This record gives sequence, structure tokens and C-alpha cells, in this order.
Amino acid sequence: MKSTALFLLLSAAAWGATAKVTFVKDVEPILDKVGCTSGTCHGAAKGKNGFKLSLRGYDPEFDYRALVYDLAGRRFNRVDPARSLMLLKPSMTLPHGGGLRLPVGSPYYNTVLEWISEGVEYGDPVSAQVAQLEVQPPEILMQKPGGKQQLRVTAHYADGSTRDVTRDAIYSSNTPTIADVNDSGLVSSLRKGEAAMLVRYEGKLAVINVTALTEQPGFTWTRVPEYNYIDQFIDAKLQRVKILPSELTTDAEFLRRASLDLIGLPPTVEELRAFLADKTETRLKRSRMIDKLMARPEFVDHWTVKWGDLLQVNRSRLGDKGMWAFREWIRESVASNKPYDRMVRELITARGSTFQNPPANFFRFTRDPKVEMETTTQLFLGVRMSCAQCHDHPFEKWTQNQYYQLSAFFAGVGIKEGADSNEEIIYDKREGAEVKHPKDGHIVKAKFLFGGEKIQPHEQDLRDALADWLTSPDNELFGKSMANRLWSYFFGRGIIEPVDDIRASNPPSNPQLLDALTRDFVGHEFDIRHMIRTIANSRTYQLSFRTNSWNADDEINFSHASPRRLTAEELYDAISLATGTRPQVRGVPKNFLAEQFPDSNVEKGGFLDLFGRPERQTSCECERRSDVSLVQALNMVNGATIADAVAGESGRVAKLMLSGATDRQIIEELYLAALSRPPEPRELDLAQTYLARGGNRAERAQDLLWALLNSNAFLFNR
Repeated sequence: MKSTALFLLLSAAAWGATAKVTFVKDVEPILDKVGCTSGTCHGAAKGKNGFKLSLRGYDPEFDYRALVYDLAGRRFNRVDPARSLMLLKPSMTLPHGGGLRLPVGSPYYNTVLEWISEGVEYGDPVSAQVAQLEVQPPEILMQKPGGKQQLRVTAHYADGSTRDVTRDAIYSSNTPTIADVNDSGLVSSLRKGEAAMLVRYEGKLAVINVTALTEQPGFTWTRVPEYNYIDQFIDAKLQRVKILPSELTTDAEFLRRASLDLIGLPPTVEELRAFLADKTETRLKRSRMIDKLMARPEFVDHWTVKWGDLLQVNRSRLGDKGMWAFREWIRESVASNKPYDRMVRELITARGSTFQNPPANFFRFTRDPKVEMETTTQLFLGVRMSCAQCHDHPFEKWTQNQYYQLSAFFAGVGIKEGADSNEEIIYDKREGAEVKHPKDGHIVKAKFLFGGEKIQPHEQDLRDALADWLTSPDNELFGKSMANRLWSYFFGRGIIEPVDDIRASNPPSNPQLLDALTRDFVGHEFDIRHMIRTIANSRTYQLSFRTNSWNADDEINFSHASPRRLTAEELYDAISLATGTRPQVRGVPKNFLAEQFPDSNVEKGGFLDLFGRPERQTSCECERRSDVSLVQALNMVNGATIADAVAGESGRVAKLMLSGATDRQIIEELYLAALSRPPEPRELDLAQTYLARGGNRAERAQDLLWALLNSNAFLFNR
């Protein structure tokens, strides 16, 4: 008891003799820190051993009642506080499945003991609310692995008071193999790279970025040309983390990369020869080619596929007529370069026939206020709200109340059958247009996720008000999420990755660059083509995939290009163009490219699905797969798609044979058609030797083309 008395004396000196220990300010943080409210303990959906707390303490009132009133108040003992069940269990005085959590005599044990002794006061939830979490230092740069840095965390309360909560905060690292943090807030760097430390205390989050360098001597920053502001921000980051960028791509590599990224197709042999023969200055020549590619109808096809994935354009849900109508609306939007904010507004506010007003199909694959809200935030804000449906978001500031407040904007969306088969009508219903909170059953009023003070929603036009808020230039996430998504299409990853998981605990790798892209996008009135052109014209986009000794291990700073496996449609069309054959596909017009297929039902279950074409059942980018598997490799080696294309009677090899082309001409054209580059001298010698061995010359040429189609240089955009 002497240690308890000493602790109480020190507490009185530090906090004032009249300060009482309260649950909301003193005890709940302890429950969070020692893990009682974690998902593996009493914070689980059903609790543990008949005792349930809110996950991570998101609901202090619920936890207080569970401790004080549940089981007729048997968890605490007013007469002998030290004999309270809430102390006997975690101190292991009595058996406890969760192990030792509050050692007898520890500061946390003594705080709970004092709280019980003083009458288990709940406290003032307003004054005890943490308004801001301050962490020092705000950023950490360690010059070598093995460095250490202690964090200091200060809680600023609503009543103006502050408290050092370094001991009580909860810490985690998003990349513990690079830099980790222990329970007391001591950060340790393990190897070169970047990591983010997440600091959490009573519903508030703070993120501290940690950069760990290596003691690699001889680094000297070499200034390189900057084509636009993208390169300025990329180079500033590279210089800071001591990384040198790769060289520029060759012209042949650039044309193949840009063609695949902008129109989904590799260049033809004729296009490639003309581009390589053009002696215009490199930067100007490439800029002109970007404009030329973006002016082609294939550009519209390619970006229609991307939007079709996100908006789940699928006849299994929409029917044939609805699917084609929705797809044509997307095509028209891409072709006319409809501003992004206008496009989203048309989707969110759509009413009427799903045939006559195609964006109304947006509500056919959501069909529920909660699903409509989750899809909207993930697609257009990059925020995943699903975790907040049952409790406050564990890794973000969003609360359960906000989840239902935002869902309320869609409560009035009604869907009824139309006059035609598979037609549906989206309308504003008057009865049942409400969302109820699962905790108390009360009707929830619509409220914006943040901001929106200038926009006042009315019950008769909730979706219109939501569209005003969502697409506003003042909405900090609307432009940012799309700028980040567009960036990912050209680099294989976003500045924030995954692109639809923007949160404090998932910070951008280059926040200054993302902010600049967002300002540019918003400043140009949400012009998607402007953003695409700006990204493609940057030197950063045009860097080689070949690394140097300074950037070989860089994965997040865009110091070099990262090879990306061709998408299913790109691969299918690249095979057709390289071999000179285009198979007839049932259900689409003759000679349609895969990039023109309207949905995932075309050639269902075949080559395209094997190589990752999404079924369009979700709006997540993750549904489109870019993995590499043994089944895919076997299909490329022995599958009918490759075999039939290579040996086609009217294909490229057959035409070369009939034209009387020399071995050298055959080899050069096959390399240009498949790899978008001429053969290197050694490759030319090997291929000529193989063709000259005799036998069936056509079959040997087919073997060469087959080998090229199975090479990484063909399968990857690099």
C-alpha cells in the first residue's frame, strides 16, 4: 500500500490535489493501451468469455456501462477496491485468459485502483475529448540503419489542457521491416527505405514519416532536365533520399510504353519505323506522338475499358440493353473529354430510365444506401468506409455516426421496374427514405463527411447537395483521389497505394507531388486529358526500366520505370497485331479488338479471364489482376490462342514467306512486330543461324515468333 500512497501523492502534485481519476480521460486509454479493447480480446465482435468492450475504445460510454453495471456491478468492489474483478483478472491474481495486463503496483494498476476508490466517476466527455494529437519530431531522417529516435506525444484537450501521453499512446509501423516502433514510442531503423509510424490515442491519429538511408559513399546529385513540375518534385525527393534516376528510355521503348498506356495497343511496324526515322529533337518528337496517340479512336476504347471496370458495366447485372447504353455513355464522356466533376455529378444525381438516362445504371449495382455510399466514397474519394459500419474506423478518423450520416444521402433512392424488359427506373421515394443507426434505432440526418459548410442539404434534393459537396474544388479528396488514380495507370502504383485506400495511416510517398497534381487537376477544371498529357510528357514517365547502383532497390520514388505485365486485353490484342491474325469472336462485330469488348461476358472463361480480366463485380482496382502464374505460362507455351495465331494461314509469317522476304527481313519484321524494336546484333546472328538450318523455313520462322511472344520483353510494358 506504500507504493499506492506514493503514486497518489505524486498524482496530486502533478495534476492538482482536487483532480479526480475519471473513466473517459484516464481509464479508457489504459484499456486501449494494454489491449483489452483489441479485436483479439474483449473488443472482438462477440467479446471474450462473456465480457465485451467496444473495439479500440471507440464507444467509452458502452465500455463504462460494461465495467460498472454489467453483471449487477460485480466487476468492481466499492468496499475493497483491490478485490475488484477488473483488477484481479488482468493482474493475474485470478486466472485470466488474456494473460498479465496490469501488474500489481504498476502505474496503470494504481490508476484503475484509484478510480475505483474514488467512486468510478465517468467524467466530462466534452472536456476530456482529445482535440489534437501532437507528435515530436514531426518527421524523422536517419542517415544509416540502426538509428533510434524517441517520439514524444502530447494530447491537446477540448478544454485547453494538455497531457504528455507518450507512455499511453499506441504505436505501429506500416513497414516494420524498414523501421519499427516499440510500445514506448522508440523508433528504430532496420534498413534503407521509408516507413510511416502511426500514433493513435483516444480516437486521434498522427503519422510520422521515417526515411532511413545507407552509408553508401560517393553520392553526388547530378542535375538532369526537368520537363515539367512533376520532375521538380520527383527530383527533390530523390536528391533528399540519395537516389539517382535512370536514364531516358530509347525511342523504341518510349513508343511501345506510351502506345500501350494511352491506347492499349503496341505500335505497328510502320508506325515504329516512321518514329525511329524522325530526327526531330527527342522531347518535341515524343510530345507530338503523345498528342497523336490521344487523338486516336483507340484512346477512347482504352479508357472506356478502365471506366467500365470501375462502374461495373456488365450485362449480367444490367442486361444487354442497359449494358450497351451505359457503355456508350462512358464512351461519349471519354470522347468528348467531359470534365470529371460533371461526369461524377451525372452519376450521383441520375434519375429516370436506365435506358434513356444511362448513368442511372450506377444505382443498379449498388441498390442499397450503405452500398451506394461505400461505392461512392471508394470510387470518388479514395476512402474505404466499410470498416466504420459497425464501429469507428480503426485506422482513420471516420466514425460510425459519419458512416450512417453519409449513407442517409442515398436513403431516398428508389428503384422500380420500367416498361421494357430489364429496364429500371431510378426515382426519389418519399416513404421509407431514411437510415437508422444500429446502436439506438434513431433516424440519422444526412451530413457531409467533412467541410461543406457552404452547402445546405435539403430532404428534397439530398443527392444534388451531395454532388455539390463531392465535386467541389474545395473537397480535398475528390481531385486528389483521381489524380492519384491516373498516376497509377502510368506507373503501376499510386503515390498513395492502394489508390482507393487514402487514410492517415497510408501516407503518400511524395505528398508535395500529389498536392501539385491535385492543384493542377482542379485548376484545369478536372480535365482528365490534361492530366494524362502532363504525366506522359514528364521525364519521370519516360525513364528507363534499367536501374543503376543508386536506385536498384527503389520501389516507391519513381526513379525508374517498373515493368508491368500487359493487361488481359492488351496482351490479347498485342498477340493479334504481332501475328497479323484477328480471330472472330462471337457476340461482337467482326474484327473487334479486345479493348472494344463491351463487358466481361465476351469470351467468358477463356484467355482474357485467365490473364486477369475483372468480372466487374466490384469497383475496386484490385479486381483486375496482373499476377503471373504457372497456368498462364503453360497457356502461352502450349495454348491454342498463341498456336493458332502464330500459324495462321493469313498471318504475318505466312505473308512474309509468300512475299519472298530474306531471313534478315523476316527477323527484323518479327522483332518490330512483337517487341517494338529492331533485333540487337547478337539476336540477329542467332536468329539467322536458326533459320538457315534447313527444313521447313516457315515453321522455323513461326518458332522464332513464338519465342518472342513468350519473352518478358513482349509480356511486360517496360
